[in-house]
Parts: sequence; structure tokens; C-alpha cells
Amino acid sequence: MSVHTGPGASDPNGPLRIAYLTYRGKPHVGGQGVYTRHLTKALADLGHSVEVFAGQPYPILDPRVPMHKLPSLDIFNDQYPGRLPAYWELKTKEDVLETAQYLTGTFSEPLAFSARAFRELKTRTADFDLVHDNQCLGYSILQIEKIIPTIVTLHHPITKDRELEMSHSATWRKRRSVGRWYAFVKMQGRVASRLPRIVVVSENSIKDINADMGVSLDRMRLVPVGVDPELFKPLPHIQRIPGRLITTASADVALKGLSYLLEAMAKLRTERDVTLTIIGKPRPGHSDDLITKLGLRDHINFVSGVTDERIVELYAEAEVAVVPSLYEGFSLPAIEAMCTGTPLVATDGGALPEVTGKDGETVFGCKAGDAEGLAAKIRLALENDELRARIGAAGRQRVVERWSWTHCAKLTVDQYREVLAMPANQAKLRKNGRIR
Repeated sequence: MSVHTGPGASDPNGPLRIAYLTYRGKPHVGGQGVYTRHLTKALADLGHSVEVFAGQPYPILDPRVPMHKLPSLDIFNDQYPGRLPAYWELKTKEDVLETAQYLTGTFSEPLAFSARAFRELKTRTADFDLVHDNQCLGYSILQIEKIIPTIVTLHHPITKDRELEMSHSATWRKRRSVGRWYAFVKMQGRVASRLPRIVVVSENSIKDINADMGVSLDRMRLVPVGVDPELFKPLPHIQRIPGRLITTASADVALKGLSYLLEAMAKLRTERDVTLTIIGKPRPGHSDDLITKLGLRDHINFVSGVTDERIVELYAEAEVAVVPSLYEGFSLPAIEAMCTGTPLVATDGGALPEVTGKDGETVFGCKAGDAEGLAAKIRLALENDELRARIGAAGRQRVVERWSWTHCAKLTVDQYREVLAMPANQAKLRKNGRIR
């Protein structure tokens, strides 16, 4: 393969031009935004050219990575989630599509974003060798794939979110509402099944995506995500606060298991002074109500919109980090906590054991969905200074040896080149003038 990288360039292993799509990318909370920021930076470090096409909330990017904003109607913003757009906001057919699907009760961002991305990219086929979609999987991704070689990252099957939200719905009306909201999952399965290559972040997710979404195993490849060990590192000059716990709630939904951590904390507070820092925002009617019910309001601090450097400081202030999730496709918060040397209490939900390692060696492990078990492991960690220090150090070593963004980027580029070498994609590149 001979890919143009400039006037007359013909190096088959030379730098690539990549259009990277992310329909939402919260800068510091949530795997999609963190993945976008660090993967695109690592790709730029390797000499590749990356342009990001993004919807709100927009990711924070390296200065070398330009961003093209494809604004949605921002129906699900943090201040007024679920707002109905006014008629004068509907300026494009994509705006109408987004609103119409929302009115059916379905999460409408992925479908509308894919249409906006297709509109932008169909006039720029000569500018890119490949499109990398970060888990949008709207129907128009298939239109993009017809004109530019395309690869997708699928972090975990959203079917798991749907199953857990359904199981936590008390009434049939609520279950029907949840079912409508997650109707987009069927679209994602159909799109993923028709794309030539899906990058998946854990073996556990590969199995679940195959079982739940029908994507064949031969289309999926494992590319673990990473962490920056020079940024997420121990800060010995910061004193840990006795009884301080820390967790990340990228989304206040059943999947993340925050309610079990709150119940565990309430149990622990009957015997000791325990406080909790939550990186994220509460949602009224969800964990925020439970905090009030359990009498924990004065003992919990929500933090959002802070830099990675501040997050590392928050880890350094905590005695124990906790990942209480019922399911994770990988868990960036787990490896970030471990990389700082903060001892981690984590459940066995989804891919977490694959990531965190063996109970008692690199993690304090417990069953998912068990508040008593979670409280017991937090108690064990808080009561044993030596064990806590040993597991914290071993956890950092595990992460440093296995995961870095540079390694992730190199493996991702390997997948790019495999996809570009496919005969159908060679034909697209010739038509687009990207190869001779």
C-alpha cells in the first residue's frame, strides 16, 4: 500500500491522515472523552495527522490536533437534561432528525451525529486515509464507510446498560421508557456487524459484543486502552486523609454501581469517620436522592470540571479508591487510580478482574452488586496500613507494565494498516487519490 502523506509521498509505512469521530467527549469524566484526548495525542506523537469531529460536550485535545465542532441540539446537557428544542433551533435536516427521534423517547445523539459527520466528510474524501469512529455507530457511519475506509472502537456493549437499567426499573411504565431510550442499541449492533473491523478494549467485551450484538468474532480485535504513568503517579508530598475514599461516577446510572458504594459507606459510618470524593455530578432522582436518604450529604464531595493534574491530587488525598461498577468494558478510572499508587477496591463486574488483577495482590476484590461485601473490603483496606501500601504499589506496577497510551496508539495503527490493506479499501483510496 502506498498512501499519500504529502506531495509525491509513497511510503507504505508512512504517516496517516485520520478523521476521528466522537459524538460526545466529556473532557475529564467518562471513557469516551479521556480515550479521545489521549489516543489522538499519542497518534500525533507517532507522527500521524488527526482531525477530530466532535459533538457536545467537546473533548479537550492536544494543540496539534484540530477539532471540527459538529454541534448537536445538546438535548442532554448537564444543566437541563431532556429539554425540548424550540422550533427556531431546527436549522438543518439533522436537527429535525435529532428532535424527531428524541420525541419517540430514544437517545437521539448517535444517529444525528453520524448524519452530521457524513455531511462533513463526503466533501473531504481526498483529505483522509481512514475514519476512526469512537462508538457512535449511527446508520450514516455505513455511508461514510462506503467512501472512506472506516474502523470503530466499541468500548462495551450498551446492551449491558440497558439490561441493568431495566432490572432497576420498578414499574412497567419505567421499563417501557428505558426500552425506548435504548432503542438505538439495535442500530449500533446492525452497524457494527457490517463494518470490517471493530477495535475492542477487553476480552470480556469481545465476548459480550459477540453474544449481545451479534458482531462476529473475526471482525473484532483487542486493543487495550492506556494511562500516562508520568501524569498519574504517586504524590508522596501530599498527605492522605484518614478515612477518605474516592470514586469516579462518569454517569449516574445503575451500571456504575454508585448506590452500592453509598450503602456501603452508610454502614461504615456507623463505626468510623469515612468521607467520599466523587468525581462527577449527581443526578436528581438518582444517587442524589439516595445520599439524602442515607444521611450522607455532609460527608460527600462532588468534584467536576477539574484538570487531570487535580484528579491525581485527589487520588493522593484518598486512602482508598473504589470502583463499585456492576459492569465495565475496561475501566479507565481503575487503571488511573492504580497508577497513582492508591489502593483500589473493585468489584468483579464485567472486565474489571481482567484489568485489576488478583484479589489480595493488586486489588481488594469483591462481588458486584453486594454492598456488604464492598463495605467489608473497604474496611479491610482502611484497617491495614501495610497491606494497603503493598497493594497500592503492586497495582501501579501492574498498570505501568501493561498499559500506556503509546502502546495503545501503536496497536491501533496496526489495525488501521490492516483495514487499509483490504482490497475494497484499496479501491476507495485509489478513487480518492490517496494512493497511486
